[in-house]
This record gives sequence, C-alpha cells and structure tokens, in this order.
Amino acid sequence: MAAAGTDSTSGYDRTKGIKEFDQSKYGVKGLIDSGIESIPRIFVQPPETLATLKPCQSQTNATDIPVIDLQNINSEPHRPKIVEQIKKAANEWGFFQVINHGIPGTVLEETIQAVKSFHEQPAETKAKYYSREEMKGMLYASNNDIYRSKAATWHDYLQVWTAPEEQRAKVEDIPEIVRKESVEWDVCAKKVAEDVMELLCEGIGLEPSKFKDLSLSGSRMFVGVYYPYCPQPDLTLGLTSHTDPGVITVLLQNQLPGLQVKHGEDWVDVKPLPGALTINIADLMQIISNGEYNSVQHRVRANSCKEPRISVVEFLNIGKWQDCEYGPLPELVSAEKPPRYRRFTKDDFFHNFFSKGLDTKSFIDKLKL
Repeated sequence: MAAAGTDSTSGYDRTKGIKEFDQSKYGVKGLIDSGIESIPRIFVQPPETLATLKPCQSQTNATDIPVIDLQNINSEPHRPKIVEQIKKAANEWGFFQVINHGIPGTVLEETIQAVKSFHEQPAETKAKYYSREEMKGMLYASNNDIYRSKAATWHDYLQVWTAPEEQRAKVEDIPEIVRKESVEWDVCAKKVAEDVMELLCEGIGLEPSKFKDLSLSGSRMFVGVYYPYCPQPDLTLGLTSHTDPGVITVLLQNQLPGLQVKHGEDWVDVKPLPGALTINIADLMQIISNGEYNSVQHRVRANSCKEPRISVVEFLNIGKWQDCEYGPLPELVSAEKPPRYRRFTKDDFFHNFFSKGLDTKSFIDKLKL
C-alpha cells in the first residue's frame, strides 16, 4: 500500500483525501464534531494491521507490564532491589509503570485536564496553532507523519518543545489554557526521568550520573494527545505500531485503556494504574546500552469509548549533540560483549526519523552489526 497516491483499481485518490483533511485544520476531533458515523478512507489500516486487531487467546492471559515502587529510591536497603527491578523490566519488557514517583496527584489531574481542555476548544480557536513544522517550538496538528505513513490514525496532538534553549517554545506562545501545566509538567517529568536514568545506569555498572552527563535528558518535548471516540475502532488505530526514536519516554494517561505493548508475539494491554506513570525505553537507549535495555513496539487502539482518551507524553533525547559519532558506550563493550551496533552521527539519526512514518526500530535495524 503506497503512502500516498491514487489507487488505480478503485479510483481512490489518497493524496487528495490527506490534503483535504490536513488543510481543514480541524483534526480528528473536528470529524467527530461534524457527526460522522464512518471514518474517512485515509484512516483505514492495511489488511496486515487489521488482522492484528482481533484479540487472540494468548492476549487474554497475558501478563501485565511490571510495576515498580519508587518510594524508597534513596534508601540504601531498598535501592539495590529497585535497580534490579528496573534493569529486568527495561531488558525484558522495555516498558514499566512507576508508582510513588513524587509528583502530586493534583499535578497529574491538572495536566490531563489542561490537555483535554485545549483539544475541546472550538476548532477555529485551535486552527491558528495548526502546523506541519515538526521542529517548531509549539504546534497543534493531527498525525505528525500523515504524509509519510501508510494510513492515518485516530488522534490529534499538541506539541511543545521545552528544551534545549534554542528550540524551546516561548512561554507566551504556549496557549494559555495549557501554559502553566505544560511548563510544570516538564519539570516534574524530567525529575522522574532522571531518577529512572540513574537507576538504569547503576543497573549496568555505570556511574549514576552518566546518562545525565551525556545530556540524555537535555532535549525534551511535551506532547498532549487526544484520542476522541472512533465510530469504527476495528478499522483503524489511535496510534500505529512503533518504537520511540529518542532515549526514554514518560507517559501520563487518564484511565481509559488503549495502549498496547508487543511482548514476544502478543500485544499486551497496559492497564493504567491511578497515579502511575508509564516509562519506556527508546531506540537510542537500546543502542547506547549496547542492547542491555530494549526499545519495544507499542501502539494505541482506536478509542471506542464516548469519553476521550488523554495521554501526556514527555519525550527525552540527547540535548547537546557533538560533532562526532555515537554508539554503544565504550564502558559496555568488551571481548565478551562486542558492540552490537555500528556508530552513527546526528545527521544519520534525524534523516532516518524525517524520511518515513512512525515505524518499528528501523534505525536500530540499520545499525545492527
């Protein structure tokens, strides 16, 4: 199935459908508000994807992703156990939930509500923020890869760059309805991410500050995703199967289901715990750790509930790219554990990301030795 073009067998012009949707600037929420009862064809997933949307027996009996309590993270009797739990989860699952992470419940609720309020403004109000400039400080759009993907997915998003300084959105440019919450959430999510990265360092024998010293939390992006009700959830996805390209991701979500993680051959439903955050390993962390930690496929099912599903995502990446090559850390490479990935440059990384739609480990696959 081509990413764009005309289907010669049916006369369907996909390019035209994408442009009409994109140029409306109303997003998926606008489609629902218009009263549609069936989804536009640009959202229908290819047959190989639709086949995976039917639950199998093994999915029903699947194990939940690990849940790790960070309450005693700085207590010497408890910390080694937490380090081991996170190391195991990051290796075997690539995903885990954390509780007692230190962020007040009021902050969690206010952040979710602010994202919801932004997306539920009138379409004309949101349209002035609509953009396809992915490196722009702040924007609102639907499907960042809509012109590169095989099929669109059922979500809209608000994106705010919070670091580094030269890329960060000006505070006054952030919509007031989500301004305070997005700035505060960046501070909170960064703290949790850096706590987790210290534990990940210790798990593979590195100094706790190693990842921070490498500026692995120096680039950050706040993304507030809105998954409205979908009238045909068996024909599309909320977000296509992919791995995150950066270092680590912190996810806050309301209590609606939808997130799935690939574990072995099965898609496992992630059941959000009240007050918990979901952490996942991204591609660069897998490469830098020489495969000690694993970036795994995940996706979001289209929302079949009348209530919207809200996700608040903090993506963390390298903040200070050096004019050099990157790869597995030398400390993690030996005769017994040779490098599993070749070295790469900043240009290699960004060219791979912007040359395609969301996908699964394409960058890691290119670097495998």
